Amino acid sequence: MRKKLLKAYHTFFQFEKNDLLLITGKWLILPFLILLSAGCKKVVEENGTKGLCPEVVSTTPLNNATGVSLNSPITASFNEALDPASINATTFKVMQGTTPIAGILSYTGVTATFSPTVNLAPNTVYTATLTTGIRDPAKNAMIANYTWSFTTGIGPDIIPPTITSTDPENAAIAVSVNKKIAVAFSETMDSLSVTRSITIANTTGGGANIPGTVSYAGLTAVFFPTDDLLPNTTYAVTISTTAKDLAGNSLVANYVFNFTTGAIPDIIPPTVTSTFPANLATGVPLNSKLSATFSEAIDPATISGTSFRLNQGTTPVAGTVTYTGLTAGFAPTANLAANTLYTATVTKAAKDLAGNAMLVDYVWTFTTGAAPDLIRPTVVSTDPANTETGVALDKRVTATFSEVMDPVSVNTQTFTLRTGNTAVLGTIIYNGLTATLTPLANLAPSTVYTATITTGAKDLAGNTILSNYNWTFTTRAASDVTRPTVILTDPANASTGVLQNKKISAAFSEAMDSLSVVQNFTLVNTSLGGINVAGTVSYTGITTMFFPASDLAPNTTYTAKITKVAKDLAGNTLLNDYVWAFTTGPTPDIISPTVFSTDPLNNAVDVALNKKVAVTFSEGMDPTSLNTQTFTLRNGNTAVVGTVTYSGLTATFSPAANLNPATTYTGTITTGAKDPSGNTLASNYIWTFTTSAAADIIRPTVISTDPANNAVGVVLNKVVSATFSEAMDPLSITNISFTVRNGLVNVPGSVSYNGLTASFTPASNLLATTNYVATITTTARDLAGNTLASSYVWNFTTLTPPPSLGSAAAFGAFGGSAGVTNQGLNTVINNGGLGTTAASTLVTGFHDGLTAEVYTETPLNKGNVTGGIFTAPPAPGTAVSFTKATLALSDATTAYNSISPASKPGGIDPGAGELGGLTLAPGIYKSASGTFKISNGNLVLDAKGDPNAVWIFQTDAGLTVGIAGPAGARSVTMINGGLAKNVFWYVGSSAIINGAGGGIMSGNILAAQGVTFSTAGNAVQTVLNGRALSLNASVTMVNTTINVQ
Repeated sequence: MRKKLLKAYHTFFQFEKNDLLLITGKWLILPFLILLSAGCKKVVEENGTKGLCPEVVSTTPLNNATGVSLNSPITASFNEALDPASINATTFKVMQGTTPIAGILSYTGVTATFSPTVNLAPNTVYTATLTTGIRDPAKNAMIANYTWSFTTGIGPDIIPPTITSTDPENAAIAVSVNKKIAVAFSETMDSLSVTRSITIANTTGGGANIPGTVSYAGLTAVFFPTDDLLPNTTYAVTISTTAKDLAGNSLVANYVFNFTTGAIPDIIPPTVTSTFPANLATGVPLNSKLSATFSEAIDPATISGTSFRLNQGTTPVAGTVTYTGLTAGFAPTANLAANTLYTATVTKAAKDLAGNAMLVDYVWTFTTGAAPDLIRPTVVSTDPANTETGVALDKRVTATFSEVMDPVSVNTQTFTLRTGNTAVLGTIIYNGLTATLTPLANLAPSTVYTATITTGAKDLAGNTILSNYNWTFTTRAASDVTRPTVILTDPANASTGVLQNKKISAAFSEAMDSLSVVQNFTLVNTSLGGINVAGTVSYTGITTMFFPASDLAPNTTYTAKITKVAKDLAGNTLLNDYVWAFTTGPTPDIISPTVFSTDPLNNAVDVALNKKVAVTFSEGMDPTSLNTQTFTLRNGNTAVVGTVTYSGLTATFSPAANLNPATTYTGTITTGAKDPSGNTLASNYIWTFTTSAAADIIRPTVISTDPANNAVGVVLNKVVSATFSEAMDPLSITNISFTVRNGLVNVPGSVSYNGLTASFTPASNLLATTNYVATITTTARDLAGNTLASSYVWNFTTLTPPPSLGSAAAFGAFGGSAGVTNQGLNTVINNGGLGTTAASTLVTGFHDGLTAEVYTETPLNKGNVTGGIFTAPPAPGTAVSFTKATLALSDATTAYNSISPASKPGGIDPGAGELGGLTLAPGIYKSASGTFKISNGNLVLDAKGDPNAVWIFQTDAGLTVGIAGPAGARSVTMINGGLAKNVFWYVGSSAIINGAGGGIMSGNILAAQGVTFSTAGNAVQTVLNGRALSLNASVTMVNTTINVQ
């Protein structure tokens, strides 16, 4: 480097005496050459490492901030440590116009602070400047001066700071042992006071403080234990009143929270789950800030102008970086250029609190529009709803906004909860569009609380809400211990022909902890053996949505899962993982959604003054696209103030006050409303209605139920429903207002509402031959707020169950005492295991999807078993796995005998041993010749609308499906609600399934002497929806998919 520069200098000074013009030009170049030889390049010369110039990553106040306290210090945080001697009155100046402000300078960590000697003047613009005289210890200087401005308010800051969030949360369990502890504050703090205020004690070990260091950046302090935490140990974290803000205000009281470690370290890298603007967004306002939300808390010291940057082409965009909660923000110093493509990057320098870095840089692009964003954000929904009663004592309070908010502005000062004049202490987390306030202790019973979002909350363009948003609710007498459930998915389980650009969604029975949902919603390509699909997850209202990073593959089966870690706002988790599968079709979704119905109807008259307005769509919608900008209600040109909620297929507009009497209103759904595939309405949907002279005071009634009262023989997977006399408030139809009981025990389940009908979906099948009591309580209310006059109660009795497989139901393939063999690269057993009582060496061509243990795989023979492999020793077989296999074989034998002709007599032969080309109703079918074939075409099984319909096929000898040749595959197809899990094949000898490859077989094959799928060398995939259970011989598969159902 130096040699090249000296050569440049030498060449520069070689000129002829009279070349004055050349001299002048070269003197203009000289400063550039000097710049190249100085600054960041020194580090390159000395140790070969790329140089790093100091740069500002955040300031307090922010650029263009208003209402700044008169006693606020001015701070600037940098991307690296600085030479403290370079922070002085020459390099850090604050001016009011051309008048310098007197102050005291200090420097701690990576933050320089200017403390004015006297309070600033009210309502005055100040300008702060950091010059290129600032340098790091390697003498690298800032590349250019950094200047920002702010405007003061009318008084000093006397508001004490608060804790807005912690990571881990209070009472968290199974915390990783290599965790760093993070605490976020409501405002910028005095860094030295924070680093001295945090202690962590080992309460399990007697309360001794553990050694460690504390860093502070932005709004977040992080405690770095000197050593890993101890496993299975409880720790208490204290933030003392030593911590104070920049105006000298201390915490009102010590803040204490606890957590308990697990047994293992955190080795999972963080990911970016969502961004604003979204990738490929267009028309982005020019005054937008950027945000990136992560899958977990990030070490704030790793979020800087180096790790979060914005470029226009190759030109970096100047701006400041912030981090709070789970979200990093980038605020450009000036408005973005119009109609311009920008590229944002979060680099893999970003690390979580365990030190795990992102695996790759996260890059996205967006294009600006022609104007800035001047539209104020609004609150579109809350949980609890306004005036709601019976709220759980351990409730977390949420507010969902009409657009992405600046997470720094959503804190304990802008989101408050009070009972009377007493503030409720709690923490705030902002994620997606939703802010969540978690009280530190349970709420008081039978108490009215008031929640408030103040005008300090603002969107990423700096627009604040127009006025404070207040709502009230009343608690009930007992804590919420009801588990949430998934009430609806889109696509539904077992759907086929799903469009390739589909977004995957699930709706819950109640509002959920958004973070616990977005971190535990996954999608895998089961056709390719369970490969994870890349994408991002959002949560709004009661709906979560998975956005694949690219279109799904055609004609492919996918499995979605929400794990039982997902929890409601009271901390109750799902009872089990919720898993569903679907198969794509050949084309993407390009069909626009439509409005299916409205309530009130178009041109309706005498509409109640206290009416809520509801719209039902033709398909599931993207809940983030339904808000007060896309769903409006107007009286002439005057907009009606209200909130928008979305559940199932229905969006509801709730006016903040009663409508005017005898007045015509116009409802509009704009083209901003879109389905999960991004298709918008083709045009605005507009309808009108006219109010009556009085409010609606007529109570709703239940007009019908399914099952009917006193019904018998009800199927075990029955969805229980009740239809009302009028449209109901969807938010009042929950698993509190709609219950099903067995005796005194509530049945776990989920509740949905569509049209006029509420549905209760049990979490698992009902018990056989059991009487149940269903109840709709008086908390169910119509859209005018009228409740049922009394609870509505009815009862029904279930039917006798189908044959039971016992523990064998957990297996997709079982090879008796002879083993299981795979030949091919595309064999997979989904949602089930593989077993044999033989030695592990008799399982070939497979690996265990749970443990990654390999069972004699070769480069050409690899199969994945998602539910585990269970054999006798030697390893990887164990005594434990052998015990499980032995029990499964015993249960499979019992099931085999239970469906035999001796146990189930009376079967008929519908086609002289040939089942192909037939359509059969539920029943028992026995081959007269001793064998069954499906060769003359596909076999169709028609449930006739009964999802618990059962088919039993009995053959004393063999079962053969398909014929020879490339078009020889045959299938067993279920229609009209039939389920493959309720089809049973009793095979006295062996079963051969589509020897030519291909086809879809359905049912549970229980064979005495083995099951064979396809033939070696066939690349076409053969599918079984069910199980292949052989009692005495092996199961052989070639490029076979078994979907256990």
